[in-house]
Amino acid sequence: MDETLKWFTKRMEESGIPLSPVQLDQFELYYRLLVEWNEKMNLTGITERDAVYEKHFYDSVSLSFYTDMSGVRKLADIGSGAGFPSIPLKICFPHLKVMIVDSLNKRIQFLTHLKEQLGLDQVLCLHGRAEDIAQMPEHRDSYDLVTARAVARLNVLNEFCLPFVRRGGLFAAMKGSQSDDEVREAAFSLKELKSKIKSQHQLSLPNEQSERHIVLIEKLEGTPRKYPRKAGTPLKQPLI
Repeated sequence: MDETLKWFTKRMEESGIPLSPVQLDQFELYYRLLVEWNEKMNLTGITERDAVYEKHFYDSVSLSFYTDMSGVRKLADIGSGAGFPSIPLKICFPHLKVMIVDSLNKRIQFLTHLKEQLGLDQVLCLHGRAEDIAQMPEHRDSYDLVTARAVARLNVLNEFCLPFVRRGGLFAAMKGSQSDDEVREAAFSLKELKSKIKSQHQLSLPNEQSERHIVLIEKLEGTPRKYPRKAGTPLKQPLI
C-alpha cells in the first residue's frame, strides 16, 4: 500500500470508518476514472492523486463525522458534479440509497459509467434542474439527508435542496469559507421553507489545512406548494 492510501486508510480508521480492500479498490478506480474523463470534459481542477484523496474523497466523507450515517437510508446529492460528496459516502456506507441530480448531461454520463464500473447498486443519476425534479412526487419531501457541496449561497441552496428533504430530515450545506452574513441572509429562506439551522461545524483538511464548513439544517414541515420556484428563479431572485 502506498503513502496516499496509508494516510487515507489511517484517517478513515481514526474517524471510525474502517475500509475493506474492496472499498479501497473502489476509491482507487474512482480516482483513475476521474482523471481519465477529466481529459475530455471539465470535472475537476484537482487531478493530483494526493489532492484528490484529501480535497475530494476525505472532504466528502467528513460529512459523516457530524451526522449519523447509520440512520440515513435515502440520500440526495444536488449539483453533484463529479459525484461529491455522494459517491465517496456511498463507497464508505454501502447501505445508502443515493439519488444524484446534475443539470449537465455529460456529468450524468460520467456518473452513470462510474457507478457501473465501481459496482455500486441503488444509485440513481438524474439529468435535470433541481427545481424541476423537486416538484416530482417521488422525490419531494422524501430524503433523510440532502447534500450540496460548494454550489451557491445558502439562501439559494435552501430553495434547491430543502424541498427534497423529508420532515425531520437534514440538509447539509458543505462549503469552503463560511460567512456569518451568509447564514444571516438565509434566515428568510429557512422560515419560508419550514426549516431551521440545527448545527454548524468547522474543520481543516488534515494536510493542506484549508478550512471547510458544514451547515446542518433540519426540516420541520413539508415544503409549501409554491417552492421551489421555476428553474432559474432561485438564482436570479434569491429568497431574502
